[in-house]
Amino acid sequence: MGVMQRNRVNVVGAPDGRVVMLAHGFGCDQNMWRLVVPRLAPRYRLVLFDYVGAGGSDLSAWSEERYSSLEGYARDVVEICEELDLRDVAFVGHSVSSMIGVLAARAAPRRITSLVMITPSPCYIDKDDYRGGFSAEDIDELLQSLDANYLGWSSAMGPVIMGNPDRPELGNELTASFCATDPDMARVFAQVTFLSDNRHDLQGVRLPTLVVDCANDAIAPPQVGAFVHASIPGARQITLDASGHCPQLSVPDATADAILDFLDHER
Repeated sequence: MGVMQRNRVNVVGAPDGRVVMLAHGFGCDQNMWRLVVPRLAPRYRLVLFDYVGAGGSDLSAWSEERYSSLEGYARDVVEICEELDLRDVAFVGHSVSSMIGVLAARAAPRRITSLVMITPSPCYIDKDDYRGGFSAEDIDELLQSLDANYLGWSSAMGPVIMGNPDRPELGNELTASFCATDPDMARVFAQVTFLSDNRHDLQGVRLPTLVVDCANDAIAPPQVGAFVHASIPGARQITLDASGHCPQLSVPDATADAILDFLDHER
């Protein structure tokens, strides 16, 4: 099966516009961008896809060896760029995809030329004077709970990650997305995500970069966004007046505005 089918790649929007690649986070798929796409599509050529193991991807292409590191997911991104011969790509990554974008841009610098990081975290665990928001014990408990009862974990964590308890439909959507993911594949992706430490990778980023975080986020608190911003020379930061870890769903217009403003002014 080819790359286009493997990752369920969809290309929409302005045929002659600059390419914007939209990359989903853990437990999600390209459907998470549906409320932002209408704002971007009139001006940009949008490339959407599912990582192997998510959404409508080809599950037979998944291997634990490849996808037990973020580099494996970054290879998906690079191979999509190569298949479509994409250049001058603005890579928009949500959550862990922000760090995947950093790795993909390093591997293919002539193809990915700017980064938008939506609620990024280079490291979830508190280490020395760095505050990622979780202790090592917290993450160990989270992964044990996920491994023991993935559906139960999804039901409990979906609303927490989404935030916005006054809008339960958002939490329900994220829970449903988690539950639709193969538990074994999700377990590996979760370990890769929550045990990753890409702080040093940020220091090598020399691309125009926008960091978008939310004022209240249980997964990537404000100090994490500030760390990412400070680690990348020349990066811009926008803190949305929003709650939760998925602003593309909770405040899609504000998220689209941030992306569009950055793309308009990065050059």
